[in-house]
Amino acid sequence: MAVGEWLRFSVLLQVAATLCSGLYFHIGETEKKCFIEEIPDETMVIGNYKTLMYDKQREEYLPSPVGLGMFVEVKDPDDKVILSRQYASEGRFTFTSHIPGEHQICLHSNSTKLSLFASGMLRVHLDIQVGEHANDYVEIAAKDKLSELQLRVRQLIEQVEQIQKEQNYQRYREERFRVTSESTNQRVLWWSIVQTLILILTGIWQMRHLKSFFEAKKLV
Repeated sequence: MAVGEWLRFSVLLQVAATLCSGLYFHIGETEKKCFIEEIPDETMVIGNYKTLMYDKQREEYLPSPVGLGMFVEVKDPDDKVILSRQYASEGRFTFTSHIPGEHQICLHSNSTKLSLFASGMLRVHLDIQVGEHANDYVEIAAKDKLSELQLRVRQLIEQVEQIQKEQNYQRYREERFRVTSESTNQRVLWWSIVQTLILILTGIWQMRHLKSFFEAKKLV
């Protein structure tokens, strides 16, 4: 692929990343919210969150009181916990995937005091960034003292690496789908054979029973 095409492609990736906005959800005192994120292997994930509490008097969401935080737990596709930590009411959490697949990200409040929730539910704003979109290139450029061209080249390299990871993950999914399809087809085949055998045995039994009935009635 030509350099110009790579540049256009990288611009499209950046535009897509810009258009992807975070989400928010409401959560109760003992309620847990979980999200499923498909992540390639060896990929860094950053989650930025902020909690707000509804004030009935002002009829608006205000910053959460001091002492109220969020507990974050992340499990990999093998249901192994790779992150379990308590954070403040606003901040970020990071983790790196080691196997590809669906990762479960769960959040819940660390509070057990009803007084904190007397005014209503919490609103949690959450923004999850995966792969090279999680990198802060302004900070990287200042830390490594990179020129604009060097930073651009680094962005392109990391984008190519992320594309390769995504392609590997798609191949992994295709392989799993193929294995599942073959297993399903094999089970369907065996079930068809079992059904055929049952029908044959049922037919033989009905014929023998019918013959015995005719002989008992002296019809044959």
